[in-house]
Amino acid sequence: MDALRDKSAIVMGATSGIGCEVARLLAQRGWRVGVAGRREEILSRMVAETDGIVAYEVIDVTTDQATDGLHRLIARLGGMDLYFHSSGIGYQNVALDADKELKTITTNCLGMARLVGEAFRYFERHPATDGQIAVISSIARTKGLGAAPAYSASKRFTSHYLESLCQLKSIKGLHNIHLTDIRPGFVRTPLIAGSDFPLQLDAGKVARDMVEALERRKTVVTVNGLYRVLVFFWQMIPRWIWTKMKII
Repeated sequence: MDALRDKSAIVMGATSGIGCEVARLLAQRGWRVGVAGRREEILSRMVAETDGIVAYEVIDVTTDQATDGLHRLIARLGGMDLYFHSSGIGYQNVALDADKELKTITTNCLGMARLVGEAFRYFERHPATDGQIAVISSIARTKGLGAAPAYSASKRFTSHYLESLCQLKSIKGLHNIHLTDIRPGFVRTPLIAGSDFPLQLDAGKVARDMVEALERRKTVVTVNGLYRVLVFFWQMIPRWIWTKMKII
């Protein structure tokens, strides 16, 4: 844990759920944390109430101005060693409501690529910084989900984007950038509030598992052991069988 102290982390999507838990846990472990999201009242309260969370910036990842906000937050922290991206939305959408599908893609794909790409470029410009980028995808990236087409597709996009960046840093010889694809299962957060999804995990425990994965500089981590077994068998299901399964 000593290696984590006196370093700066930015948590994007910190106003609720996993992002909020991770921000607080990083602060407890000695990081100087900057938090970002759309709800200023929550962000300002986090700074006021939590030692170690020292700055915030209101950022909507779907806007072109989001990268400017990221750089303002980096400036307030005096640098960035970890960029943690937790911003995301999702719907069950068997009606294929176009607004829900496009909002999901705009946030989870375009917003993610906008901010993660900017974090990558930041670390590329600062080769003396031993930087890390961690992004929450999901076990939903394993197979296309008929009940949530845009959501599962967006998480596949996220995983492939991170895998591509891993190869890109090798192409460019960037040894100072480390990337982590975090794939949780169902977590009890506002995203699935009121649902009856099975095997729901505690957000605090999931956050601890995630931070431990960051400490170990893991490239891919599925949270937790039960879901690792589930995904192992899930990905073995042939496409022709999977597409005939009626899963809601």
